[in-house]
Amino acid sequence: MSDRPHQKLRELRPNTAFDGVYAIVNPQVGTTKAGKSFLKGLLKDASGEVPLRQWSFDEGRIGEVAATGFVWVTGRTEDYQGSIQVLVETIQSVNVEPSDLKNLLPVSSRDMDGMFGRVKAILGTLEHPGMRALADAYLGDAPLMAEFCTAPAAMNVHHAFIGGLLEHTLNLLEGAERLLPLYPQLNRDLVLMGLFLHDMGKTQEMTWSRGFDYTEDGNLIGHIVRGAINLQVKAALASKASGQRLSASAVRALQHIILSHHEKLEYGAARQPSTPEAMFVAMMDNLDAKMGVVLTAVERDRWGPGAPLFTEKVWALGTKLYRPDPLKQMD
Repeated sequence: MSDRPHQKLRELRPNTAFDGVYAIVNPQVGTTKAGKSFLKGLLKDASGEVPLRQWSFDEGRIGEVAATGFVWVTGRTEDYQGSIQVLVETIQSVNVEPSDLKNLLPVSSRDMDGMFGRVKAILGTLEHPGMRALADAYLGDAPLMAEFCTAPAAMNVHHAFIGGLLEHTLNLLEGAERLLPLYPQLNRDLVLMGLFLHDMGKTQEMTWSRGFDYTEDGNLIGHIVRGAINLQVKAALASKASGQRLSASAVRALQHIILSHHEKLEYGAARQPSTPEAMFVAMMDNLDAKMGVVLTAVERDRWGPGAPLFTEKVWALGTKLYRPDPLKQMD
């Protein structure tokens, strides 16, 4: 792919020929009203994403199309309700080189080293010696931290880009630093460590070397349960290595934060938040996740006169979103 011209998805215009290699997300077979099979999914690159459709598709090919996480697509673009959509003529899976991933997968616009340095600095303010030892056990695990710094935070909902997990976690830690003084009754160490660990299991839940996908562990265990299991092991190793004991109650409280951070059982939580710290973490996580969805959907930096005032319905939020900044809009 390296020698093939790459059309950035963010720069596509309607009614033009389309040809290139892209990451494919969630390819599925749909059925038209006439009962014919069609292909649907998302194409992604470092600049953004667009939906794709192939209206005549052999459903037996879905495994081949999804095989590598990347596809070579030819076709054309069209305007569909104010947004670009790709109509596919040919599509086939391809293997790509590691050097191509910077063009094919969305990446955080922020400096990775700088973000990780800030995470370490905030965790360096933990006061309880056992909690500091636990933080050091995670931070000192170089392979885990390499995954933590590159993993996406989600497949396609919020912070779905390389470095997304790191960016999302830092947003939460920075936000907690500002809000915790308003709630002095909360245990600061538990909140900060809980925010650091709440999505750590995503380093095993997802893979991003072939495009974004779920691993076997992700499908069978999931990041919530995996994070709670790993914490039990890490806490024991940290105590043995440092001589600083973290009580069983403290470990259990951190596990509860991990297990309950999706807040509601219907949202995937294994438990509902039942401690003040767990409730704080769940609401902070929900805030940053939803704002990630909102700001990505409205794309205010790209909105201009003549563009639709509202987005399409954002299913993760259950509503359309108003795109302009009202104070910058001319009536």
